[in-house]
Amino acid sequence: MVLSSSSQCTSPSDFMLPGKRPVGGEVVVDDSLIKRTKIDCLISSAAAASSTSTGTSLTVASMGGGNNRNGSTNGKLPAGAESNKTEIDEDLHSRQLAVYGRETMRRLFASNILISGMQGLGAEIAKNLILAGVKSVTLHDQGVVELWDLSSNFIFTEEDLGKNRALASIQKLQELNNSVVVSALTTDITTKKLSEFQAVVFTDISLEKAIEFDNFCHRHEPPIAFIKSEVRGLFGSLFCDFGPKFTVSDVDGNDPYTGIIASISNENHPLVTCVDDERIEFQDGDLVVFSEVEGMSELNDGKPRKVINAKPYSFSIEEDTTNYGPYMKGGIVTQLKQPKVLNFKTLQEALKDPGEFLLSDFSKFDRPPLLHLLFQALDKLVSELGRYPVAGSEDDARKFISVVTQMNNELKDGKVEEIDEKILRSFAFGARAVLNPMAAMFGGIVGQEVVKACSGKYHPLFQFFYFDSLESLPVEPLDPNDLKPLNTRYDAQISVFGAKLQKQLEEAKVFVVGSGALGCEFLKNLALMGVSCGNGGKLTVTDDDVIEKSNLTRQFLFRNWNIGQAKSTVAATVASLINPNFHVEALQNRASPDTENVFDDTFWENLSVVVNALDNVNARLYIDQRCLYFQKPLLESGTLGDKCNTQMVIPHLTENYGASRDPPERQAPMCTVHSFPHNIDHCLTWARSAFEGLLEKTPAEANAYLSNPSEYASGMEKAGDAQARDNLERVLECLEKERCETFTDCITWARLKFEDYFANRVKQLTFTFPEDANNSSGMPFWSAPKRFPRPLQFSVEDESHLQFVIAASILRAETYGISIPDWVKSPNKCADAVGKVIVPDFEPKKDVKIVTDEKATSLSTASIDDSAVINDLVKKLTSCHQKLPQGFKMNPIQFEKDDDTNYHMDLIAGLANMRARNYSIPEVDKLKAKFIAGRIIPAIATATAMATGFVCLELYKVLSGGHKVEDYRNTFVNLALPLFSMAEPVPPKVIKHQDLSWTVWDRWILRGDPTLRELLEWLKNKGLNAYSISFGSCLLYNSMFPRHKDRMDKKMVQLATEVAKADLPPNRRHFDVVVACEDEDDNDVDIPQVSIYFR
Repeated sequence: MVLSSSSQCTSPSDFMLPGKRPVGGEVVVDDSLIKRTKIDCLISSAAAASSTSTGTSLTVASMGGGNNRNGSTNGKLPAGAESNKTEIDEDLHSRQLAVYGRETMRRLFASNILISGMQGLGAEIAKNLILAGVKSVTLHDQGVVELWDLSSNFIFTEEDLGKNRALASIQKLQELNNSVVVSALTTDITTKKLSEFQAVVFTDISLEKAIEFDNFCHRHEPPIAFIKSEVRGLFGSLFCDFGPKFTVSDVDGNDPYTGIIASISNENHPLVTCVDDERIEFQDGDLVVFSEVEGMSELNDGKPRKVINAKPYSFSIEEDTTNYGPYMKGGIVTQLKQPKVLNFKTLQEALKDPGEFLLSDFSKFDRPPLLHLLFQALDKLVSELGRYPVAGSEDDARKFISVVTQMNNELKDGKVEEIDEKILRSFAFGARAVLNPMAAMFGGIVGQEVVKACSGKYHPLFQFFYFDSLESLPVEPLDPNDLKPLNTRYDAQISVFGAKLQKQLEEAKVFVVGSGALGCEFLKNLALMGVSCGNGGKLTVTDDDVIEKSNLTRQFLFRNWNIGQAKSTVAATVASLINPNFHVEALQNRASPDTENVFDDTFWENLSVVVNALDNVNARLYIDQRCLYFQKPLLESGTLGDKCNTQMVIPHLTENYGASRDPPERQAPMCTVHSFPHNIDHCLTWARSAFEGLLEKTPAEANAYLSNPSEYASGMEKAGDAQARDNLERVLECLEKERCETFTDCITWARLKFEDYFANRVKQLTFTFPEDANNSSGMPFWSAPKRFPRPLQFSVEDESHLQFVIAASILRAETYGISIPDWVKSPNKCADAVGKVIVPDFEPKKDVKIVTDEKATSLSTASIDDSAVINDLVKKLTSCHQKLPQGFKMNPIQFEKDDDTNYHMDLIAGLANMRARNYSIPEVDKLKAKFIAGRIIPAIATATAMATGFVCLELYKVLSGGHKVEDYRNTFVNLALPLFSMAEPVPPKVIKHQDLSWTVWDRWILRGDPTLRELLEWLKNKGLNAYSISFGSCLLYNSMFPRHKDRMDKKMVQLATEVAKADLPPNRRHFDVVVACEDEDDNDVDIPQVSIYFR
């Protein structure tokens, strides 16, 4: 992201960022889809500066075509205003849409934002909002780029020194999202100018000016959201004022909770019980509405009713149902989410009466009132001195302490009783410094508050938030001389931590695992901090994935011309532009047991720290085990939508990542998914399974047969089970009974599939289990949560029916390599073709077995004549094969959710919605279907940035060394509420034996290539009798086997290679054995892993 204004990009495949682009915009249209028009109109910072002789403002992107967002007359679009014409690029914004939804995104697209102060914090906020896709961002700053700024601002390079900060920021921020208007303002801000924005953010402003602007914004109609945030060394503050009456439309962003009703009593405050399928999440005071209740139909009037006495599976309502009809069956109860109105105070009022502070760390319960005082005192001192206190200056520190003491003594209410001068001194020394981790963290929080202000979604921060991370300072007291600037890009960081720690950061050897959203943010942070930027430092980043379009809204080091390129390579290249001294190596290897020849013992032993940036649990567990084994610190983090968590895994101080795990997600029983769905998730799970069975697994199975018919047939005959029978039946259907040769055949197949799935199967199910059927207990079979289905009647007049057939036909044709005719684009011609399909009558059969056992894991039913049936199928398949064209092969289709042109999601949404219609389950649009069926993990840039900020604050502790477990912090944050929860990590479990003790972090090492006897003696000296030693799954020694005594004088490496057939390549210097031991009282003792070094 950092290139001089004269840099040029010669090819879209270049990793370098483009310097100049044509002004005016080039419209790019994707012929395959009607999507938002793309405007490509960037100009260089140098051109920007030269083109604005007045210096007032500069707009660097123009909006046109589909990007012309629908604001009202001055660009204002208050929450709730119409913006339905705005097109959303769902391929690009899919992960963000999964968090916010369409309406919030539309409101963002119509929002104009001012960010004043383009140091590190301002740059982070701007980055997050531009990635989110607001309508416009105006950057304001009257200062020029200084070397000091390069500690925290990823935009600037040394070539920008002396340029106006706002102007120098435009080009590189514009590249993040060409659909956002990015402009600069370099003169004084007036209140009239503020009227152009929905939200204004100030990161470097005096209290006097902030009060003036906030009073104006508070009184404005409609109110303008005012946010003031500062980062001062390891201290940060945030204040929000969204006006006198701000309406929050959705306080937490969760979907309304629902429950399936099992019974309702006839009484005053009736008891409503729900099926124990899953807990209900209602709370006392919630409003709920009822639907589909049979018997007590009075509750189906849509009237909200208040919940009381809420319990996990039941609740009561404020209603008298004594005279209502008796409850019979069925019913859905749904939470009715209520808007909330907040009455914000002005900054002037809130300074005097701040109310409750939002806490982040309960071990610092008394800290916010002190920081509230310190930030005001700093403003007063700066106004008196005309500058910030100098780091290490005891004279400046005394002046600051004096101002704080004076202001505190003048307070009538809210006086701080105890003031720690050590905290005040640290505050004064770091007052001028903007640290990158603090900027990243607050940049995420502030960015999210702007989204709340513009959309009304999520509960705003109300109103002050203060934070500090003094624990990040080195344990040893800092020498004031060590804080002096060295005329380097790290001077701001040195002013807080000292030159000694800076040197440690630069010499660190770091392994970053993953270069997606978290990885990009980490690489940016680490480059700015100077990590691995010294002669002895090195950072290795690995990721085996490539860049996709949907990555671009969060993984900010990537651009659209990088799509298809290796993530790690692009990320490392761009991070090196942020800091040319960054020693980074990019690999494309998945860190796993298969790549331990790449990430070998030497690699792990030389590391200083490991930073995880992964998106799956299995990979995290593997890295966790490697860090345990080599005793390396692991900094772990993850995000899920608006939530994030961080976990510090520190050798010998904390438990490891795998020591505690979340419970596995509850899976719906197979019979529920296939025959008795009761929510849209069940329908989508079934649809995804049907898609893969029809278009991927069956064609692949057919190809397996076609590639070697005799071997395939022999394997099926040998298996002789129900699964083999099912496989053969599907292959035979594919190659003979349902084989398509023309597109008309595909239309016929799709139409008959509709009839089979949504009519015939339902008729058979309701024939086998009629609506009045009882189960073996004599209770109604179709009782909650089961829903009685109705067959669908196909109609070409129903658009959803026709769309299903078209999508299924096109994909079926693709599997057979059949060309798709142009007339498929004409609904009328498709309807004509579908109307000609002859659909045979269906008669339900008796004695059809339908699985109802929730514990069943397969729908295939074994039969005593499976073997005979298989032999018959093999004969038919052999006959069929002889009739196929020479070299015939099928084209299996792998599900791809992120390509809206491939019809995959069209078919899955069609399958799911038709099934939902069978069971009277609310249907979903294609986007919602994509989230669920595609198992899309919701993600936003704000949570990602914040998580990496928290982690990098911990990195200071890891690399400086000497910190205790109570100095570290694990973090959980929910930005929607907002909720911050920080706590010290859990120590590892300690095992004791005699005078020895160990934890999961310990590994016992024997060097010198010992014999088995020497190993046993070594353990005996510790009071342990080893009775079993194994390598992998092979037993090397067991005291019960007499012949094993012959192995006593053999080298352990000899036993490993001869007995266990271990492959020990030249790069391996050791191997590990698992030893089972007893103490002298024959009690088992769980000892650490034993490592034998033989080289």
